[in-house]
Amino acid sequence: MSENKNVTLNVTGMTCAACSSRIEKVLNKMDGVEAQVNLTTEKANVSYNENVTYQDIQAKIEKLGYGVQTENVDFDIVGMTCAACSNRIEKVLNKQSGIEKATVNLATESATIEYNPSLIEENDMIERIQKLGYDAKRKAGTREQATNKEKQLNRMKQKLIVSALLTAPLLVTMLVHLFSMTLPAIFMNPWFQFALATPVQFIIGWQFYKGAYKNLRNKTANMDVLVALGTSAAYFYSLYEASLTLNNPGYMPHLYFETSAVIITLILFGKYLEVAAKSKTTNAISSLLNLQAKEARVISNNQEIMVPVEEVQEGDHLIVKPGEKIPVDGIVVKGKTSIDESMITGESIPIEKSQDDHVIGSTINKNGTITMKVTKVGKDTALASIIKVVEDAQGSKAPIQRLADVISGYFVQVVVGIAIVTFVIWIAFVTPGNVETSLFATIAVLVIACPCALGLATPTSIMVGTGKAAESGILFKGGEHLERTHKLDAIILDKTGTITKGQPEVTDFSGDQDTLQLLASAEKASEHPLAEAIVNYAVGKKINIHDAEQFEAIPGHGIKAIVEQKEILVGNRKLLNDAQVNTTDFEKDLLTYEEAGKTAMLIAIDQELKGIVAVADTIKETAVEAIQQLKQQNLEVIMLTGDNPTTARAIANQVGIDQVFAGVLPEEKANKIKEVQLQGKMVAMVGDGINDAPALAISDIGIAIGTGTEVAIEAADVTILGGELLLIPKAIKLSKATIRNIRQNLFWAFAYNSAGIPIAAAGLLAPWIAGAAMAFSSVSVVSNSLRLKRVKI
Repeated sequence: MSENKNVTLNVTGMTCAACSSRIEKVLNKMDGVEAQVNLTTEKANVSYNENVTYQDIQAKIEKLGYGVQTENVDFDIVGMTCAACSNRIEKVLNKQSGIEKATVNLATESATIEYNPSLIEENDMIERIQKLGYDAKRKAGTREQATNKEKQLNRMKQKLIVSALLTAPLLVTMLVHLFSMTLPAIFMNPWFQFALATPVQFIIGWQFYKGAYKNLRNKTANMDVLVALGTSAAYFYSLYEASLTLNNPGYMPHLYFETSAVIITLILFGKYLEVAAKSKTTNAISSLLNLQAKEARVISNNQEIMVPVEEVQEGDHLIVKPGEKIPVDGIVVKGKTSIDESMITGESIPIEKSQDDHVIGSTINKNGTITMKVTKVGKDTALASIIKVVEDAQGSKAPIQRLADVISGYFVQVVVGIAIVTFVIWIAFVTPGNVETSLFATIAVLVIACPCALGLATPTSIMVGTGKAAESGILFKGGEHLERTHKLDAIILDKTGTITKGQPEVTDFSGDQDTLQLLASAEKASEHPLAEAIVNYAVGKKINIHDAEQFEAIPGHGIKAIVEQKEILVGNRKLLNDAQVNTTDFEKDLLTYEEAGKTAMLIAIDQELKGIVAVADTIKETAVEAIQQLKQQNLEVIMLTGDNPTTARAIANQVGIDQVFAGVLPEEKANKIKEVQLQGKMVAMVGDGINDAPALAISDIGIAIGTGTEVAIEAADVTILGGELLLIPKAIKLSKATIRNIRQNLFWAFAYNSAGIPIAAAGLLAPWIAGAAMAFSSVSVVSNSLRLKRVKI
């Protein structure tokens, strides 16, 4: 009888002793399970026998409403050559006990694994990958990855040059067969050809034998198997023919050394172009990394010291001079300046910053020296968060890739079967007993077929699409969100902070400068957003503002203040009527402003009506154009707001929205999303990523309008950096372009193999031409994906 297994689980969601007691009680009722749950450590120590699985225990805990905490790790995978490789690794890892989910991406040559550290360690996962014939190591930093990729390209280039130099004389012999040319006798000497072909076959091409052996040892097959089988057949048949000349010098051998050498060289060339092209798909990450500051001026012992930005620590005080980049995220403690935050927020106008204002790392200080306190460094900064989102998106899989993955998993085995059938048909029926002709039709089948194009069709497009989006200020959190976005039927826009600026502004003022001065002086003592808007308006008009001698806020009505010994009343009709001030002269203007959705306030000085001021949350400059573009994309556009119907309708009319949900409380917004979804529509919700979180979560696609901070990024599937509404139709357009690109890739990958294999089996393709076609099929897919970089959105 086998021993019980013991595991320690990190349980999330427990709030009191009743929680831990409940979990323990339920687990202990399971046959073969003994459990102790500790609320303080939030751990469950579980012993279970062979009749129970870890998955059973986890499912039981989750059914109770709690969670089992997992961790994530990213690995760089070395040695993958085609989609069969990535599928095999992914399939094996997902069967491993303790691994919740593994995703292997051929294009990024990486694996993302969610696992339970109590059941499996990183070294165990690496060993399992190594047993499959590949290598794995903790994912390197993006800069280190770029360096490694450059080294890999250099190694591939060197091998390619050597292979090409050895193959060139053999390629010349092919011209003899094609064009009946005359060459020096040495070129046709079988042992000369043997001397050139052997290093290509077994030194340059050793990687294919090595990969094939490791895969066959694990009862799988990949592209290496096809290449090794095809080229070996040509090489050893030629060697056999050459050996016949030893006993019969007059024998004219049928040599195909050039075929095996040319195939290997062409495949190496294709792989080199593929890797070079794939490196271009990650340009977005490189561009973001180049935005980072390299050094920081730290204040230490009252001295300014320049240090690498990596050495800056939280709590340090930094000095940033005009023209320099803000090194990391922080708060201004001294000085005033304006900062260009366009690379984060998309806002082209520099933002004024003074004491206690937040600053974002990698933005540019324009015109003032400031002292700042560091609040976030390294991976916690806003830019690092953006880079992480882009990296995760580029490494993720879109649902459209599933079909290609399934086919790739069986592809090589099917091709080998077709090759065997081809050989049998040729040698038995087409050219009975002719080994040479039969063999070369078989070789053509083996080398033309490769699942690489299928495996690269989706991830390369996702990489380029998400990268282009990031360069435009659009962050897709994963390939699945990029794919779903193109299916949207309706888009619901929050009003405040999304359609409007989210900051009240004075839109209309009727009165003289003295009235404005007294108005602003009275409002200066108020903390209300409307008062702040009036004060800012007066400052913009260069009005001198004084302090009020007395101030009283009258909730729901307005304010009352004494400024320069004059009584100031600012508010609605009731406030002034109660003070017996006649409001008739401005009644028409008051109604006009209210119907336009503005907050209008009457101004009285010493019992005499002196003017009127209207304040509104104004719409963003690009809102009308953005909504028009969304409608042109055949999307139903709806506005959602907590404001009253009059104000909501006024704003909707300004921007061209026909359908409005008004007076909706934050907790009711999610229900409005459900209402539209129940009509059979796929819905996107656009909000600020904080108070709209429930609605963002329940929508099919949640789009957060934010400043690139972690709050906005975490709240939604897509984040629009800054408040530029035009990025929303651009995101949808880019999604459609990416999916169209993926479908093109998949079509040509399927069509290539569907047409190429029968043509090769029919003996209509020379093996070296088949090899060239196979090598360039992957390059064509990657090249087509790179076209997304030039798509106008």
